[in-house]
Amino acid sequence: MLEQRFTLKYILANVDWVLMVTVILLLCFSLVALSTATREKAVDASGRSLIWTKQAAGAVMGIAIMLFLALFDYSLLTYLSWPLYVVNIGLLTAVLIAGRIALGAQRWLRLGPLELQPSEIAKLLCIIALAHYLSRKQEGWNSWIEMAVPLGLVALPALLVLKQPDLGTALVFLAIVFGMMFISGAPKRPLVIIVLLGISLAVGAIVLHLKYGIPIPLQDYQIKRLVVFVNPEIDPLNTGYQVIQSRIAIGSGQLFGRGLYQGTQVAYFLPEAHTDFIFSVVAEETGFVGAALLLLLFLILILRAVSIAQKAKDEFGTLLAVGIATMLVFQVTVNVGMTLGIMPVTGIPCPFMTAGISSLTTNMASMGILQSIYLRRRKIVF
Repeated sequence: MLEQRFTLKYILANVDWVLMVTVILLLCFSLVALSTATREKAVDASGRSLIWTKQAAGAVMGIAIMLFLALFDYSLLTYLSWPLYVVNIGLLTAVLIAGRIALGAQRWLRLGPLELQPSEIAKLLCIIALAHYLSRKQEGWNSWIEMAVPLGLVALPALLVLKQPDLGTALVFLAIVFGMMFISGAPKRPLVIIVLLGISLAVGAIVLHLKYGIPIPLQDYQIKRLVVFVNPEIDPLNTGYQVIQSRIAIGSGQLFGRGLYQGTQVAYFLPEAHTDFIFSVVAEETGFVGAALLLLLFLILILRAVSIAQKAKDEFGTLLAVGIATMLVFQVTVNVGMTLGIMPVTGIPCPFMTAGISSLTTNMASMGILQSIYLRRRKIVF
């Protein structure tokens, strides 16, 4: 195998510039969208919203993290995967014991001046643990029982997250494990059967709960969101309100949008638009053109992740990239879908766009790992 020296010249010549530029453009897109989505929020001394200022600082920190992890040899994560998994479970458990409660959910953990949302970081840590386990599985898949280990690795953090409660993030874990198992060579038929069986059981449990009051591990507001998904007009002033206003915002943007800072839905009718409904802000103020451009950037990002998975020098790198790609695909699809009313509102953030330092940091760290895999697609010596 060809050897290369890891020099500045080598890095500049071999870094994935398409990935790098796409990430920077997404960050710029995010800061512009958040500046208009939070213009009615509390401001700092400079007149900027506190949310925007915090997100801008997070973007700078995220770029530093991405660059650091790009230079970090991703193969060393195989030695750190289980300690990181234990830390992951510890943080998720700590949230349930001492986490801050806001909007009916206990998802945030205060560490000194920092406020952490461990469920966001848990997604990347689970990808690392799964990639390590699946890449070491030499004997192939011989039975359904062998699927129990990777499913169990994800089930524990997913249940802890569901307890917070955070249904959306719990579903992201499931998407990640099935995507990675599929690529690792797990038999396809059992995977499909498990997915279909899971969906059937979930729908059946909700129906039995609504008809007979049988308890299920979901909060009342989560059940209402799933029911209202079928027809938001059932509860237009409460559970269905945000989806209805989001649809109006997206439709009113038409081809070129109302213009930056001109969105009326964002300013007066769409609550907490800077969180899970940031895509509605983009669509209203920049129209179909702006929304399509944003989706194109996500498509490029996902295709680069898939390309990096194909070019990785080892199976561990391939599975890491696949896990990250799966996470991005699922989150973008569900988040954009719920703003359009074609997916239930589950609280899944839009990658890079939604306000939140933990989510942004996780996504930027994921990009750094992708760059590390790409830089080391050939054997490198120091």
